[in-house]
Amino acid sequence: MLEIIALDAADARAAADGGADRLEVVADIAADGLTPDPVVVTEIRAATDLPLRVMLRANARFGASTPEIGRLCRAAEALAEAGADGFVFGFLDDDGHVDIAATGKLVHVIAPLPWTFHRAVDHAADPVQAWRAVRDLAPDAVLTAGSPRGVDAGVEMLVRRAAETPGLVLAGGGLRRKHVALLAAAGVGAFHVGSGVRTDGSWERPVSAGLVREWRGLVAAAG
Repeated sequence: MLEIIALDAADARAAADGGADRLEVVADIAADGLTPDPVVVTEIRAATDLPLRVMLRANARFGASTPEIGRLCRAAEALAEAGADGFVFGFLDDDGHVDIAATGKLVHVIAPLPWTFHRAVDHAADPVQAWRAVRDLAPDAVLTAGSPRGVDAGVEMLVRRAAETPGLVLAGGGLRRKHVALLAAAGVGAFHVGSGVRTDGSWERPVSAGLVREWRGLVAAAG
């Protein structure tokens, strides 16, 4: 499975043309992705029939206050109406542990839609404990690089997690082409790509259908 980050309808069309399987829809990539405007999601929904996982994140940190969680719950309802058929979220508390209460509130609000736990898991104070907590929350995917420093540093952790929990790892966060075959051989079947499908790796450039097609080929060959 190849998931591509889309910021707008043009990105969505290019990703679909290149053979993407799913889109992660975000805003404000400078903050590593925040909740997008429902209008943008409506435009993307009109541009493609690919599944849309929409980010629910209120700030550039990995935590969320009680008022922010309330706003995200309301945003989730509006985004579902706009065409989201899944979400991406996940939070840490002030001690760096998975915030089960905050995450659980959103799980309840979006049910029965599927969801991905965000890369917050890579920044937890105790990664092993965090992974157990995330599994108990029952997302259908966990977006993880295996390390806060990205996939290059986290490959060995991704391999272990794929062995422990088959089908749960969505590898992303500095994912490079050289990683695909190695991770696929270890059982990772889902890959998440952002700047790698943009010319020169620049977020100022739109998604390139040609680059998506190259990643599609890599993932297909590895599988």
